[in-house]
Amino acid sequence: MAIEKMAMPQLGESVTEGTISKWLVSPGDQVNKYDPIAEVMTDKVNAEVPSSFTGTIRELVGEEGQTLAVGEIICKIETEEAPKREEEQNTPSDTDANRQGKDQSNKARYSPAVLRLAGEHGIQLEEVEGTGAGGRITRKDIQKIIDSGMQQKSEAPAPAAVQTTQQAPKQQQKQAPAPALSAGDIEIPVTGVRKAIAANMHKSKTEIPHAWTMMEVDVTNMTAYRNSIKDSFKQKEGFNLTFFAFFVKAAAQALKEFPQMNSMWAGDKIVQKKDINISIAVATEDSLFVPVIKHADEKTIKGIAREITDLAKKVRNGKLTAEDMQGGTFTVNNTGSFGSVQSMGIINHPQAAILQVESIVKRPVVMNNGMIAVRDMVNLCLSLDHRVLDGLVCGRFLGRVKEILENIDEHTSVY
Repeated sequence: MAIEKMAMPQLGESVTEGTISKWLVSPGDQVNKYDPIAEVMTDKVNAEVPSSFTGTIRELVGEEGQTLAVGEIICKIETEEAPKREEEQNTPSDTDANRQGKDQSNKARYSPAVLRLAGEHGIQLEEVEGTGAGGRITRKDIQKIIDSGMQQKSEAPAPAAVQTTQQAPKQQQKQAPAPALSAGDIEIPVTGVRKAIAANMHKSKTEIPHAWTMMEVDVTNMTAYRNSIKDSFKQKEGFNLTFFAFFVKAAAQALKEFPQMNSMWAGDKIVQKKDINISIAVATEDSLFVPVIKHADEKTIKGIAREITDLAKKVRNGKLTAEDMQGGTFTVNNTGSFGSVQSMGIINHPQAAILQVESIVKRPVVMNNGMIAVRDMVNLCLSLDHRVLDGLVCGRFLGRVKEILENIDEHTSVY
């Protein structure tokens, strides 16, 4: 028999780590190749991870709620004996190598989980003996020290060599002291979804220099048109024709005309994306998900309305997949659905902008002829990455979205 190690897979573009939200197997269970063995949280979505082997689960290395970097071992599976590769036959085991002191090449390569645990418990990593490949220190090595009560109490930071050997994906931060609890206070555990949201929002706000702009739009004709056809549309198509579908379509059309808005910051270059994939925010009672409408510029208003309905159903039924979340290039957020009239969104990293669609409200407006009329008005609020975009192109883009929306009337086809 042979013991195979399963690593944390990369479940999407730019994904560097995943959180095990639930194990679907236990030690001793028999699994076939491609059977789902765990649910892993990445990019605010749960995805099932299939087994890479047929055999028996021998050890669940990762724990539920634990975040592991892509490539780190999550479990071990016992399979039928397979011929060893030549390099494996000529290489001593990790344990033997460590015992003999022959291979310490990975001694100073620390995973995010190891760095986090060591920092929280004041453990000096250079004094820890690693049991992983090449002397690498594993999370279990740190946990063993913690459980034994032998950890150092020093608050000193890890040595500089740690940082130069391998930069951790996320900088460690000192935990804020917990607030004092009073009678009646309730402590609410932070779920995996909430942790992922917090990490993504923190990354966006700390890495992206945000700037904001806003325009008000007269959507009186669009509102009247949608209201006049919504009942017949629902009867014919079986789903709702929402105002939001019109806004997403207008944004997609404007992105086609201003492709700079469909860009991402990539360190030493700006990547302008060819496909226009609109991310939309869908909220549940305690979480926020951001599924993607692919090739939104090629879809009709009806097609976009169908996708909004289908993606929202997936979110609320827990059926959203990693594929549904990938590839977004620009976000349109329907903040008006809960009554907001002005908001400044946090950009969905690594995108360069997010458009907040606020509530449609009736307001007195001075018309071109000087008369005052009650009109249906909406604020469009745009947050932008000032590394990628400047006010000129954003103003022109937002002006074009305004123009498209103000020209929607009974002559506009939703098909």
